Amino acid sequence: MVSRRLYALFGLLATLVGMAVGHFTASLLNADSSPVLAVGSGVIDRTPVSMKEWAIKQFDTDGFSVGPFDFAAGNYDKVVLIGSVFVGVGVLALVAGLITRIRFAYGATMLVVLVLVAAGAVVDRPAFEALDLVPVVLTAIAGVASLWWLHRTAHGLPLDPRARSTVEIAKAEGATAPAVSATSAAGKRRATLTDRPVPSEDDAEDEIVISPGAVTTEPRPSRRGVLIAGAVLAAAAAVLGSAGKLINNLRARAEDITLPQPAVGEAAPVLPTDLHATYSGITPLQVSNADFYRVDTRLDTPVVSSDGWTLKIDGDVENPFELTFDELLAMPMVERDITLTCVSNSVGGKYVGGARWLGVPLQAILDRAKPGSGVDQMVATDFDGMTIGTPYDLLTDGREAIVAVGMNGQELPREHGFPARIIVPGLYGFISATKWVTKLTFTTYAETEVYWTERKWATRAPIKPSARIDTPKALTTVKPGKVLVGGVAWAQDNGGVTKVQVKVDGGEWTDATTGDDVNNVYWRQWYAEVDIDAGQHTVAARVVDGDGMTQTDVRAEPFPGGSSGIHSVLFSVG
Repeated sequence: MVSRRLYALFGLLATLVGMAVGHFTASLLNADSSPVLAVGSGVIDRTPVSMKEWAIKQFDTDGFSVGPFDFAAGNYDKVVLIGSVFVGVGVLALVAGLITRIRFAYGATMLVVLVLVAAGAVVDRPAFEALDLVPVVLTAIAGVASLWWLHRTAHGLPLDPRARSTVEIAKAEGATAPAVSATSAAGKRRATLTDRPVPSEDDAEDEIVISPGAVTTEPRPSRRGVLIAGAVLAAAAAVLGSAGKLINNLRARAEDITLPQPAVGEAAPVLPTDLHATYSGITPLQVSNADFYRVDTRLDTPVVSSDGWTLKIDGDVENPFELTFDELLAMPMVERDITLTCVSNSVGGKYVGGARWLGVPLQAILDRAKPGSGVDQMVATDFDGMTIGTPYDLLTDGREAIVAVGMNGQELPREHGFPARIIVPGLYGFISATKWVTKLTFTTYAETEVYWTERKWATRAPIKPSARIDTPKALTTVKPGKVLVGGVAWAQDNGGVTKVQVKVDGGEWTDATTGDDVNNVYWRQWYAEVDIDAGQHTVAARVVDGDGMTQTDVRAEPFPGGSSGIHSVLFSVG
């Protein structure tokens, strides 16, 4: 008899095959219709804010890959959030396989129910189309078919349901079958070719011993057949899953886009000396595209083609219109150095970065659209229906918001919003930095509630001034003598960084040396060399902004409007 453990593995293997088939099919049609990604995204959407923030804080790491997924730096929290769900799915798959031992229909039904949950997640996507159900249907077919094959092989039954053994025929007709010699757990028993009642399936655990001249037609489990079936299905799951990932990676390759030059007088000035060249522990003044932080609700890298992409302007506007990508590129461009910050960035966190952006001034679009006098919110919608709301008055107060198409001299990387994204200086990304944007709707907060406000995050969230210590790293040991303390500071919505101050072991605040200023909405590098004796020490840093205000020492968590507090680092000298 096939062991219970093996039946449980049948359920898990069949589920993995179904997931691989669904993911592969989705990669051929539309990666966003993958049942696997749909379930994962649904989990992220429904995870309580407190749990998300805990995961982000606890599982902050560099990028890596797991199966069909590529996780960018800082996205390990998503693995933790959805990993528990997939563990749950795995347990249910094991149970489905186990109850197949009782009756195949029970286990198959349980697998179908699991797929129906995934179907619900796919249908729940804002950009759902009927074609998105194709991977889900194939997931169910592949999973049930794999379980059926393993079940039939384990019982030694023919794969063609129409081909029945003489024993099965005898059972159906109430006849008897030729007797055989068999050795059971209770001991050996001998039989002749006289008629005997047909043995039940439960007797499959008996060791069949054929007497000379006797013929048996009882189904016989084949260990070799089970191993072959399992190996074939495992290989199929691995190949299809890897192929789906490969196809998605090929689709995600950058398009060959020739970016326009900034309009006359709108090119960003040459950046000042980068202190990173002298003090490598300090973050580079301009973060490369590859190293720039990424935080969003996506599990994959969306592939949005510039062909067929449009930016629709609607809502309470006098002149609604729509722009193709070529029409957007034909508009006058500006180049701006702007630091972006994620609201999930904790004190001293790495979800902040400075880059050079190329794009169309949002004011040009506002001038053409002519929003109504009652508008108090611009809702930006991405290709998949994700919505972000920005206070309209903060778009018209003189800050240079842009519809960006370039980043650090290149087209936008796909993970950072290609073909176009919104950049609004001085505001946390969750109310300003929509990636893969396809629509701008001018409306009111009373009329339209967006993704983050539905989850009770703030509607107005200016970036709070902060200084971050990059070196020395926490809990490291440095050599005695002059110790370099350095990092970056920002005060994007408060007149920029005037100075940075440091203190050691609770002493007096002293001014650090700051790098040359880029502009008020860009971060500023800083450093200080301090004499510290051997032992354990603490260093802290704070910023004084352009309005003459000193960064607050009041501690606040990221939810609902951004973190605050003084960054300090514990390290050793010895």
